Amino acid sequence: MAKRGGFPGGMPGNMNNLMKQAQRMQRQMEESQKEMETKEFTAKAGGGAVEVTVTGKKEVVSVKISEEAVDPDDVETLEDMVKAAVNEALKQADAANAEMMGRMTGGLGGLPF
Repeated sequence: MAKRGGFPGGMPGNMNNLMKQAQRMQRQMEESQKEMETKEFTAKAGGGAVEVTVTGKKEVVSVKISEEAVDPDDVETLEDMVKAAVNEALKQADAANAEMMGRMTGGLGGLPF
């Protein structure tokens, strides 16, 4: 007689397959996350006067400012261009990360919960 609440003979086949699928998915997500962290995203502002590059880890790795953008009498415009370029590059990184996560988790709808 089997114990109450348990599965006689161990885990049923479907549950075992589900566990293997979850482990495989976790490995794929970890690999994709590592890959995402090495990707770079570049955005420009002010017609290309300011260019910012960030990584998928959301770290700024490069800021390029053309000489024409440097006006000591109008620092605010330069600040706005840097801010706009950084924000756009971060949006690109977020969008790429969301796309990767969507591909990874898209199959969850088929799980038997």
